[in-house]
Amino acid sequence: MASRKQLSAGLIDAVLLVGLLIGSVAPTLAQESDVLTPPPTSTTPTSASQSVYFADILVRGRPVFQVGSLSDMDATNRAEIINRRIASLLSRSEALGEVSVQDINQQVATLRLNQRVLMTVTQQDSEDYGQTVQSLATDWANRLNQALDKPPLAIDVAQRLSTTIRDAGRNTIDMLPALVGALIVVVTTWLVAVGVRYIAFRWAQQTEGDRSTEILIGRLGYGGVWVIGAVIALGVLGLDFGALLGALGLTSVAIGFSLKDVLSNYISGVILLAARPFRLGDQVVIEDFEGTITQVQLRGTTLRTYDGRIVYIPNQEVFSASITNNTASPQRRSSVMVGIDYDADINQATQVIQTAVTHLDLVEPSPPPEVLVRELAASTVNLEVRFWVNSQRGEFLTMTSKVAQTIKEALQQAQVEMPTDIYTLVFRNSPFPASEAQAIPVQP
Repeated sequence: MASRKQLSAGLIDAVLLVGLLIGSVAPTLAQESDVLTPPPTSTTPTSASQSVYFADILVRGRPVFQVGSLSDMDATNRAEIINRRIASLLSRSEALGEVSVQDINQQVATLRLNQRVLMTVTQQDSEDYGQTVQSLATDWANRLNQALDKPPLAIDVAQRLSTTIRDAGRNTIDMLPALVGALIVVVTTWLVAVGVRYIAFRWAQQTEGDRSTEILIGRLGYGGVWVIGAVIALGVLGLDFGALLGALGLTSVAIGFSLKDVLSNYISGVILLAARPFRLGDQVVIEDFEGTITQVQLRGTTLRTYDGRIVYIPNQEVFSASITNNTASPQRRSSVMVGIDYDADINQATQVIQTAVTHLDLVEPSPPPEVLVRELAASTVNLEVRFWVNSQRGEFLTMTSKVAQTIKEALQQAQVEMPTDIYTLVFRNSPFPASEAQAIPVQP
């Protein structure tokens, strides 16, 4: 039968077998106790799992050599006991001596440091490494002495870097299938997300007709695919979905408290883009600001005022404010007040005004202009002229001014009086007798 060393050749660094060997026999300290007990004399071979499993003996985090399993103890537990003893000695302030080999015979030898047993070298170890018990014990003692001697700083740093790089290389090799799988998932997610964004954007162009909503739908589709892809990629890497969801829940609560205002702006932006109280290019009034909408993003709305200034309003304020959209419809009603004399013919004045306003090109014929008697003031009969024009602010102001000018000129041409307010002056301290005092009307 081939020796254990032959059976385990090339498999010492096979970390993937760790999980398969955890269920071995419960550990005992029979061979590693301070009271030396000779190993069993039976030549019955150990189990296959023990014959291929070795564990590292560590000094200051660096592997020195490896020990195998025994008939009643697996290599993991054996190495843990030895490492714990070495770490206990290193943690003390007392000076360390040299590791010595004692109690040597053909079947067992012990390694001692400061009169304390570190480990036992058995006949099974001798068979594993193809050496006698004495020669193997001497080799291990020399390795331990070299490792226990504190090296210079540069050598220590180099050794630690070498160990770290080697462990990282082993972990990378072990994780290579998972990394390749996660990379494939990420690439596939990116391709699917780009496709979904394009399809969603094209569908929004055909159904919505609003640039802001089209962009929103495309981004939501793109982000949704990436969320699903990220969860799948983390699952391929071996993360527990339950732990991941729990961490995401706690993280979302913390982020929610710390970024409350920012998240509120984003949520308000989504609602605004979905509800669409205004579109790009609309002329609106939002609280104290009036102007043209130039950009709608998830965090804020950009408005250009009529005097050329740019106002950036957070979406939370836009969502909670009263919004007046002046260009929601293509037409908008305007009005002009005009006062005529009490002696003037109201029907004649109304006909003159309607004729004059109707002939203006930019006044909408439907609904037709209308003239209403709005108020009987002290000096005039006030007429309100209502008419519809383009809702854009430039044309709205221009046509309102044009209509007022046309009405004034038409009434003057028709000789309809448009008096100003009339005031009556009474001279109370007049030198004339009260019976002779007269009230003189004065027009400003």
